[in-house]
Amino acid sequence: MTNNDVMRRLRFIFDFNDTKMVELFMHSGVEVTRQHISEWLKRDEEPDYVRCTDNEMAIFLNGLIIGKRGKKEGPQPVAEHQVNNNIILRKLKIALNYQADEMLDILSLANFRLSKHELSAFFRKQDHRHYRECKDQVLRNFLTGLQIKHRGSTAEE
Repeated sequence: MTNNDVMRRLRFIFDFNDTKMVELFMHSGVEVTRQHISEWLKRDEEPDYVRCTDNEMAIFLNGLIIGKRGKKEGPQPVAEHQVNNNIILRKLKIALNYQADEMLDILSLANFRLSKHELSAFFRKQDHRHYRECKDQVLRNFLTGLQIKHRGSTAEE
């Protein structure tokens, strides 16, 4: 999944308008315009499509965390320059304040079965021997489960 796909799906799941999207970036101290948002949300084949970088995705997810949970005291997290599905899944877990059981319930809404041990492997450090890379299929099914929970359907925009 591309960063644009994830952003597009999260916008649909939580019914964010352009103003809310700009606000989420502002939570992380980054100013973006509606034009930026519009370009990131376009489909790959559309002429004005602009690829969302890993850093921009991390900034958006950090803003989502602050938007959902509030700003924490002390220094704010620095946005990563490279993100992968493991980082995206971890940031969504934090933003939504989910425990492992809740995440497994979300995955089961999309008819995707995963054990608690398999899920915890996604949140380990890369050099840990039980670390496991989160594949697109897992992230896609998690987003589908979120969509079912929050929107009650699997129909795309």
